Amino acid sequence: MLIVAIPKLPAINMEETKKFYLEKLGFTLINQYPDYLLLKKDQIELHFFSFTELDPKKSDFMIYIRIDQGIEEMYDQLIKEKVARNDHGQIERKPWRQIEFSILDPNGTLLTFGQPF
Repeated sequence: MLIVAIPKLPAINMEETKKFYLEKLGFTLINQYPDYLLLKKDQIELHFFSFTELDPKKSDFMIYIRIDQGIEEMYDQLIKEKVARNDHGQIERKPWRQIEFSILDPNGTLLTFGQPF
């Protein structure tokens, strides 16, 4: 038996959300409906539901994405592309033996990336 968790996250604007994840984070489109979006990258699948009333500054949505290697290069590339900022979500070595950084998507969802060390 295989059990998989697939996060469902809010999307204020489906096209803006799709563009961010496809162009900035390298996801691919699985399918799109008027009020629902399915994206994938490697072993990550994310679903987005329409939530046009969400204020991104008040969003409490979060997701943790663990990767096995290359987090520093990923962070550097996202800084270069101005997706991540040095003044917010800096890359750090955490006491729980993870290297982590965070970014916000256009909906205010906090995406934390972590790699064991």
